Amino acid sequence: DGFADDTGLEVKALHGEPGVFSARYAGDQRNAQDNMDKLLKNLEGKTNRSAQFKTVIALTLKGQLHTFTGICKGTILTEKRGDQGFGYDPIFQPEGYEQTFAEMDLALKNQIGHRGKAIKQLVQFLNKK
Repeated sequence: DGFADDTGLEVKALHGEPGVFSARYAGDQRNAQDNMDKLLKNLEGKTNRSAQFKTVIALTLKGQLHTFTGICKGTILTEKRGDQGFGYDPIFQPEGYEQTFAEMDLALKNQIGHRGKAIKQLVQFLNKK
């Protein structure tokens, strides 16, 4: 028995990039700043900046595989805002909110975000067991 998870940022105008390569988008030796810079450069001139964060948690329990998916839809901004969080948070604005993930209170981000949604599904599943 065990579990694993991964998260990716999928940008519509880039056909789902960076996706599973989100953490290494600018290269293996790069950092979050480099990843954001590459993403913003690749989106220059694009009008559709819609994106979504997707987290998938895979759980094996008694030989059975169970998956839990959390999605948070939003938009990639043209410049960074906020200093909370990590990764692409300063350029991702979730649907229905004026703030980026990097400007949000952590409790709100966890409530509306992709990881929180996937974890909630996992907890509900485990509570039924």
